[in-house]
Amino acid sequence: QVQLVESGGGLVQPGGSLKLSCTPAAGTLDFFAIGWFRQAPGKEREGVACISSGDDTTGYADSAKGRFTISRDNAKNTVYLQMNNLTAEDTGVYYCAAKYYYCSGSDAPHAAAYLEPWGQGTLVNVSS
Repeated sequence: QVQLVESGGGLVQPGGSLKLSCTPAAGTLDFFAIGWFRQAPGKEREGVACISSGDDTTGYADSAKGRFTISRDNAKNTVYLQMNNLTAEDTGVYYCAAKYYYCSGSDAPHAAAYLEPWGQGTLVNVSS
């Protein structure tokens, strides 16, 4: 079990960028794949991106491909989600979550595979 803390959200104009961070409250992320998820108002939570431990292989939702980049800095024990060319459809609360070792394929992560409890998330609001 690992308790994660998200940060970096905020208000940004359409076309802008944000970089989210995910860090553990304690311990190391070394043996965990980390997924980013989001939940827009009135919608179900959806997977955005995942990065595996060890080989750092990644997976993205179709909506994130070409705009979002997930990465990890093991020295800083942090996983990032760089988001570019944001649109109003990207608005929502963003969460990170952990599962052991590897992402499940190269597509969007599935929330049911990730360890609970989840954190409070960080709000991203894309608006002019």
